[in-house]
Amino acid sequence: MLEELDIRNLGPIREAAITPAAGMTAITGETGAGKSMLLSALNLISGGPADAGRVSAGASEAWAQGIFAVSDQSTATTIAREAGVEPEDGELFLSRTVRAAGRSRAVLGGKSLPKSVLVAVAGELITIHGQAEQLKIASPSRQRDFLDRAAGDDAELDAYREAWRALAAMDERLTRLRSQESSVRQRADYLRESVDHINEVDPHPGEDEELKAKRDRIENAAEIAEGVSRALASLDSSQLEYDSSSENTGASDLLLQAAQALRGIRASGDFVELADRLESLNAELQDVVFALSGHLDEDFGDADLDTLNARIHELGELTRRWGPTLADVVAWRDKAAFEIEDLDASPEKLAELESEREQLYRAAVAAADALSTVRADAAARLAARVTAELESLAMAGASLEIRVTPRAAALGATGDGKREAIEYRALDQNGGDDIAFLFTPYEGSPQLPMGKSASGGELSRLMLALELSAADMHAGTDGEEEKSRESTSGSFSDAVTSDMTFIFDEVDAGVGGKAAAELGRRLARLARTSQVIVVTHLAQVASWADAQFVVTKIPPDADDDAVGVVTTVNEVRDDARVHEVARMLSGSESEASLDHARELLASSTL
Repeated sequence: MLEELDIRNLGPIREAAITPAAGMTAITGETGAGKSMLLSALNLISGGPADAGRVSAGASEAWAQGIFAVSDQSTATTIAREAGVEPEDGELFLSRTVRAAGRSRAVLGGKSLPKSVLVAVAGELITIHGQAEQLKIASPSRQRDFLDRAAGDDAELDAYREAWRALAAMDERLTRLRSQESSVRQRADYLRESVDHINEVDPHPGEDEELKAKRDRIENAAEIAEGVSRALASLDSSQLEYDSSSENTGASDLLLQAAQALRGIRASGDFVELADRLESLNAELQDVVFALSGHLDEDFGDADLDTLNARIHELGELTRRWGPTLADVVAWRDKAAFEIEDLDASPEKLAELESEREQLYRAAVAAADALSTVRADAAARLAARVTAELESLAMAGASLEIRVTPRAAALGATGDGKREAIEYRALDQNGGDDIAFLFTPYEGSPQLPMGKSASGGELSRLMLALELSAADMHAGTDGEEEKSRESTSGSFSDAVTSDMTFIFDEVDAGVGGKAAAELGRRLARLARTSQVIVVTHLAQVASWADAQFVVTKIPPDADDDAVGVVTTVNEVRDDARVHEVARMLSGSESEASLDHARELLASSTL
């Protein structure tokens, strides 16, 4: 919901701030006053074209910002978070700057972002029904999305898309297998030979490092033996007689002699404690002696350096080709074994996959049929509602038909490329239907695709009828229920249940009298569930609004005409609103027109 719209230096509007009502807001003013600039501002923050010609004369840039209240679980919030923007106190700030030089800058939540992000977020918050924007509904994809939204078929659509993704993945796999050429077969041969070679060598992760360490000990066995012997002779002469002519005593013996000498002292002092410490050192020294003795006893058996080097070389060849480690070699072999299964593409394998594909196809068709059923039912109900609404919107004889047609079938093919006399539903990620909105603007007129068969005003009213009918379908009401609800309910300004803000322009073109009042009533009905902003020149429409803003053109000051025409935007309430409605009714503010305005405002309630 739009909480505030701020504008600076956009056309004749130097500065304006609008706080629309939660329900329905009317934008009024004399022709040429600049009401279109408000739509330009909304288009701007929605990611529309940045027209440097709209920058006010003498200004360097134009700026527009919309502050929107969003729910934490809304799609707009999700898109913003994916772009790195977190809503602040449940609000999103969308702004756009257009420089007179022609460049623009999109900002979301104070963070500069690509315009595409702004378009995605605004698309979940604003729907503009103006002469240019509503031509987008002529797109079949937009019509399908609108019908799905009205049908509330999320469950059926999700179930279908899950089945379709599984089918598409299988089709991709089969296509890849069927299109194998010599290069693919060569890869299969390479993988098979490589796996056989690795299996023949039979490496174990870490084996090469163990063998290199063993080789190092063998090559340095003599040096190790000599060093260990010297160390043992120095530490404990009882372990090894390194030099029979030497009378040196080992370190262990010396420590014990020192301890015994200290214990022989009879005088007072810490001699006993020091003796204990020396004996503790000797115990640790004996652990070292034991470890070194083990190296003297190390037996490499019949280890052959040539055999050892040959194995290290063999393992090295594996790591150079598929490494860098033996663990990587083993992982590559295991992955290659799975790839070989697909690359072999044996007839049995293809037949198995074809059978699996047929099951996936039938599941997707069943899900598509379920989706089509829901769409067709919703299309009939939506078209009937819209047609009924159009008569009350000064479009007697107009009608809408929504066709849900199973897409043309495609001839299937067997695995050997021969055609079969079997027709397959043409499916895509959105189902198996072609959806068309066909509009008849008046009785006797040919039925034409929507967007090519109506004026701007008619299209605006048609879109109003569509949005209103879709809202009623979501609420589960029919015409009689809605009339009853209108007669018993009071203010609807706090009843908004949707994040969407609907903007209507030219919706009152060619409408007057009772039809204008009915148009206002229906806009007010839509505002029960969504925020509505309407640009109108009809008092019968504006009188239904919860809030009304007047766009006024101020001529240039005679003393300073450099600034040119300036447009102001102000909210009118109470007597000020009565005067504005009176002006819209008769162009004057006579007592009669004022009385008529008061009567109209009093009667315009649901």
